[in-house]
Amino acid sequence: MEEAGKARDFARYRTLSVTPRWVAVGLSVSGVGVALSFLFHLTICGRGLTDNGYLYMLIALFLPVAFLIFPASKGASRTKVPWYDIFLAGLSLAVPLYFFAYSYQISLYGWPSNPPIGCLICGVILIFLVIEVARRAGGLLFAGIVFFLGTYALYASHMPGLLMGFNCTFPRLIGYHSMGTDSIIGLPMRVVGRILIGYMIFAAVLQTTGGGEFFLRLATALLGHTRGGPAKVSVLASALFGSISGSAISNVITTGAVTIPTMKSIGYPPRYAGAIEACASTGGVLMPPVMGATAFIMAEFLSVPYSTIVMVAAIPAVLYYLGLMLQVDAFAARTRLKGLPREELPSVMETLKKGWFYLGALILLIWLLLYLRWDVWAPFYASAALLIGAMTRRETRITWQKMVSLFEGIGKLLGELVPLLCSVGLIIGALTMTGVANSFAIELVELAGGNIPLLLVMGAFASFILGMGMTVTACYVVLALVLAPALVQAGIYPISAHLFVMYCGMLSYITPPVALAAFAGAGLAGAKPMETGLQAMRLGIILFLLPFFFVLNPALVLHGSPLEIIQTLSTAVLGILFLAEGMEGYLLKLGNIGWLVRVPILISGVLLAIPSLNTDIVGISLAAIILVPCLVKKGILKGRL
Repeated sequence: MEEAGKARDFARYRTLSVTPRWVAVGLSVSGVGVALSFLFHLTICGRGLTDNGYLYMLIALFLPVAFLIFPASKGASRTKVPWYDIFLAGLSLAVPLYFFAYSYQISLYGWPSNPPIGCLICGVILIFLVIEVARRAGGLLFAGIVFFLGTYALYASHMPGLLMGFNCTFPRLIGYHSMGTDSIIGLPMRVVGRILIGYMIFAAVLQTTGGGEFFLRLATALLGHTRGGPAKVSVLASALFGSISGSAISNVITTGAVTIPTMKSIGYPPRYAGAIEACASTGGVLMPPVMGATAFIMAEFLSVPYSTIVMVAAIPAVLYYLGLMLQVDAFAARTRLKGLPREELPSVMETLKKGWFYLGALILLIWLLLYLRWDVWAPFYASAALLIGAMTRRETRITWQKMVSLFEGIGKLLGELVPLLCSVGLIIGALTMTGVANSFAIELVELAGGNIPLLLVMGAFASFILGMGMTVTACYVVLALVLAPALVQAGIYPISAHLFVMYCGMLSYITPPVALAAFAGAGLAGAKPMETGLQAMRLGIILFLLPFFFVLNPALVLHGSPLEIIQTLSTAVLGILFLAEGMEGYLLKLGNIGWLVRVPILISGVLLAIPSLNTDIVGISLAAIILVPCLVKKGILKGRL
């Protein structure tokens, strides 16, 4: 109960009373209906929606939900919706509907460049509403960054050096942001409207039907009995659940409320238990098939199908979880932690028998994505299959109450996501409008003098700094505009460059002083936040190194010949094994190892993980020089030399 209470402390949503709840559910139902109508090319009264009109309609239906579910301040009521939030919710419904009503005229008459007075006033209101929700959902610092960059075109010509750009008038700025196709209804909202909404619906259906509990039970049944079993359960369950939810914090709270107390019960220190869950949950955002919102935007930036992003992102994500699992196992072996008694664990077959349709829906989603390439329609069919499967069991059957909860969950997901991505659109619009996005990349390459390692270090540092004050998606978008082009110009494979930016933006989740996922895990574990954050950094060492590995050799993201990919992957796995075991001071066959062995093994691990033939040879040679005498001394190689 104590852990559950602490989990509630991280709750960011207001608990709605009857009337506001039904309003939110009604808006959510309408939003899903509009999305189905547009994506499946249905017509209403013989008329379909325009692209811009569809996006304005989504904003009109989900922006009000944000004012209902997000309190204005920490001290505001978590149960009652005040009058000013009702007013803002009504305003956020009316203003986008105004733009929806004039969507044809906006396209035909060039209103973004010369807005009429009515559009100008509504544009100012819409921008204010978007930034206010950014403050509530993303924090004051994020809202400040959005405001600064969103108004950048008013003073860009006065900025120094790399930051200098073109100015524009206030009416032109408002028209561009509110009606142009590169800002609020720009790339991020197009991603929401075309692809992301289906996957968020699938995530909500999975949670409502009990998918989170199933994945946790399955992980427990498979790994709970092994040494350090609960920690391995945390890693596997967070990978499975996080790959669908796409949110590190919600993943920590959802799975961590169960796994962290269990880890503590078998002897894991509180800081270690919280750090394991934080690292595992953060990696879930990088794990296909759904990943986070960033991956969908990446597909649009690169002009490739989302299924391509799913395939190339799979190997780095699996390598990350492999390293985390190996560290957890090594710690358990070194400290002699046992697993849970088998009689306390659920049966694997019984778990699969009760929840087969969860795996079936997930397999269907992957098949539709990778084989049929139905990026847009796949999650809707998978959601339908999941709902049908859930009806086969009494415990998971969809009742009226569950259906209401389902649409309430969809409303919360999209009520947070739509405004945040609208605010990211403001950033994109400003950087595009001023020309900074194009000039910055060129000047950054010149500043680095063509030195790719220096450019990568600069990029990683910039990603980390921005990731502390912005959402991962916003951080990625900014750097995808200004840094990724510089990396590509320097000769780096485009997908590797964009994945590099995404991975580095995730580091702040487990790195103090921000470390949101680690601090959430610390709260559930009853540990000190900074200690948990530092432990998470140590456990997540692979996350710090992986971006450099797949940038230096894109074979890790499936770019190269089959032989090159296999060779690179093999040495990377061996390198991660040495890194993980060396970090924990325990090596297979040798048992506990001291620093005289750990340091060379760590160096060997880094050299092997760097995808290069020369470093592989040096790494294997160094490992052999260290390990062969140790194995002989232990008697493991006796009589074989």
